[in-house]
Amino acid sequence: QLQLVESGGALVQPGGSLTLSCAASGFTLSYYAVGWFRQAPGKEREGLLCITTNGGSTNYQDSAKGRFTISRDNAKNTVYLQMNSLKSADTAVYYCAADGVYGPSDYCPGVTEYDYWGQGTQVTVSS
Repeated sequence: QLQLVESGGALVQPGGSLTLSCAASGFTLSYYAVGWFRQAPGKEREGLLCITTNGGSTNYQDSAKGRFTISRDNAKNTVYLQMNSLKSADTAVYYCAADGVYGPSDYCPGVTEYDYWGQGTQVTVSS
């Protein structure tokens, strides 16, 4: 069974940092481009960053640039989202998603093109 499981969500104070994990089971994540997304209450889901099978990254929007970093550990079949300088506006459910690329590539899919999705992890930024 192909599955993505996010973890690491928490309550954090403004200005704090948090690292989210996206662990895959049932498939080899190194063959997939992986993206991080979020959905705040009352808002549409938005793409944040993508990491390619080559390890390169693409920002889907400017709000993540400079504060959020995506990385992957293929030995652990896991992708991470490091978030710094968190703001209350970052409060949301965070999701990871994977799209099969099946080889070394610099390709990141469009935000609607991902095949597999996790269930999400809650991040709340509040004092």
